[in-house]
Amino acid sequence: MTDTHPSQHPYTALTPDVVQDALASIGVWGDGRLAALNSFENRVYQAHLESPLDGHPQVVVKFYRPDRWSDAQIAEEHAFAHDLVSAEVPVVPPLRINGETLHHFGGFAFSVSPRRGGRRPELEDAEVLEWIGRFLARIHTVGAVKPFVHRPALDVTTFAHEPRDWLMEHQMVASEVRSAWSSALAEALTLIESHPTLSGRAPAEGEIRRIRLHGDCHPGNILWTPEGRPEPGPHFVDLDDARTGPAVQDLWMLLSGERRQQIQQLGALVDGYEQFREFDRRELALVEPLRTLRLIHYSAWLARRWDDPAFPINFPWFGSRDYWQGQVDMLVEQIEEMQNPPLVA
Repeated sequence: MTDTHPSQHPYTALTPDVVQDALASIGVWGDGRLAALNSFENRVYQAHLESPLDGHPQVVVKFYRPDRWSDAQIAEEHAFAHDLVSAEVPVVPPLRINGETLHHFGGFAFSVSPRRGGRRPELEDAEVLEWIGRFLARIHTVGAVKPFVHRPALDVTTFAHEPRDWLMEHQMVASEVRSAWSSALAEALTLIESHPTLSGRAPAEGEIRRIRLHGDCHPGNILWTPEGRPEPGPHFVDLDDARTGPAVQDLWMLLSGERRQQIQQLGALVDGYEQFREFDRRELALVEPLRTLRLIHYSAWLARRWDDPAFPINFPWFGSRDYWQGQVDMLVEQIEEMQNPPLVA
């Protein structure tokens, strides 16, 4: 895969001066010190301020990827974060500045959040997993109060059909394995679509409930503060992928290793979860279908961002014949996994 006019990407205009000017446009004055933080989907910076903002000498400034979310969809993300804060759930919300959490400057939508330190959680520790499970249950308790109106659902349409159609229309799949990939994908989708929760249709009475979720709850989106420090435990960040879906979506990405290890990890998560909220064991049958949907969606996510200069640099292996053959192999593995008995907790 070759670069396609990377210099024309909107993010090339996002210079340090533009970042500082964006802050100044809402009355927040940086002292000139900026550090780019690790983010591919958006552009995120840590800024030092001339004087603290709501007690914060440093803030995180997030510039949303143009044309990904509408203002209404971003507003729902921010409202969800503030709902969680009101319920004393430890998330890092955008700050209200001049009465608003979403701002615009130079063609970009951006938000400003407190800087929160922490490290990745030690997921080998059952007590850590149980602690995270408790807070996930509290997130879902808030998430279940009302639905998203503007943000999309996590289902086979948004995470498989639409990405597949885009990849095929733009001929992104290597020609040598295109037929094998399409065949494996079709077989995988037949299995995924057998689950009503992921089918995209309105849920019937008695089916697994869909709620507002974090949506991308991998270890990198959880900051852990050790005990003995202020506010110890997990703090959830980056609700950028918040969607409607089954609760288990926020649990399965915290599992790793062989099946026996995953069962132990899941047991600790659910032990903590059920201290605050009942977990529907039927959702465990969705773990491998959800893993498969993420696999499909990820390929389209990379392909659609190839004009962003950061992507060819950081994902040089994407788009090759070997990459797509690897995707075929993983789809075949997932087809087998989806036919095995689900994990137990």
